[in-house]
Amino acid sequence: MDADRRGPVLPRHRGPLSHALIGCLVGQCPLPDPAAVQETDPYGDDLQLALYICYELHYQGFARVDPAWEWNPSLLAVRAALEDRFLTALRRDASARRSLDDILAELLVEPLDGGGVSQFLRERGTLRHVREYAAQRSLYHLKEADPHAWMLPRLRGRAKAGMAAVEYDEFGGGRADRVHARLFADLMSDLGLETAYGHYLDDGCAEMLALVNGMSLFGLHRRLRGALVGHFAAVEITSSPASRRLALAMKRTGAGPAAEFFYTEHVEADAVHEQVVRRDVIRGLLDDEPELETDIAFGVTATSHLENRLADRLLTGWGA
Repeated sequence: MDADRRGPVLPRHRGPLSHALIGCLVGQCPLPDPAAVQETDPYGDDLQLALYICYELHYQGFARVDPAWEWNPSLLAVRAALEDRFLTALRRDASARRSLDDILAELLVEPLDGGGVSQFLRERGTLRHVREYAAQRSLYHLKEADPHAWMLPRLRGRAKAGMAAVEYDEFGGGRADRVHARLFADLMSDLGLETAYGHYLDDGCAEMLALVNGMSLFGLHRRLRGALVGHFAAVEITSSPASRRLALAMKRTGAGPAAEFFYTEHVEADAVHEQVVRRDVIRGLLDDEPELETDIAFGVTATSHLENRLADRLLTGWGA
């Protein structure tokens, strides 16, 4: 196998699964036994890092890892076991128990308790908190919109057109300097953070890895296309108000103009995207495939579940 010299470096392992997987990718040991996955915490560091590594082979890959590993049958068997363990936990903990309309309506309601990461950063966050938050979210935002692009060939008509319109904005409307992943890198530069793709993988907590893995899981499986639409809806519907708070946090902490601009850009853009997603993507998909309503609802609730777990992790740490 010819190693690829580009891409981020492989991370440090966090347990036996990720240790064996990383060792295999550099030719030092065999792949982990798929059966061993069933004994591993589905939300834990070891499983989530191993799954993230498997998925990253479909994005930018890793330096000195042969690109042929992306479709290696034995590795795909391990990935399937990791996915099954993770998806089973998500269906157990985050299955929708209300109608899709009720779930979407709830996303529009601001929390009465004033909780949440964006509230904390706006009201009490320091530059240290903002930098830590940006480093964690870089695992998501530096590949922002990439997993959603896998949805386009799986949609038709109105849903496809609506999805393409939103993705066009996410990828900068044809301008490289306005690609949202580029704008987030500019934010990181303002904060004095390293902007290289995947640089903060070793710092990413299990909850952050799970959030990114969730969208990759939904994106890579056609059978989960409804869940990916639900994930996309959850992101776009909640983004505008949260971005408004985060823009104020960036301004208050003196994070810098690019840091503030990233979120002010999302306040307006995502308010428009929300309407397109609700009116064209969701309604268009349901017109074509009404049986996917339960999957769309699951995508919303699973995303909220993973976001809440990440918020709890960050707020607990900051509170301590």
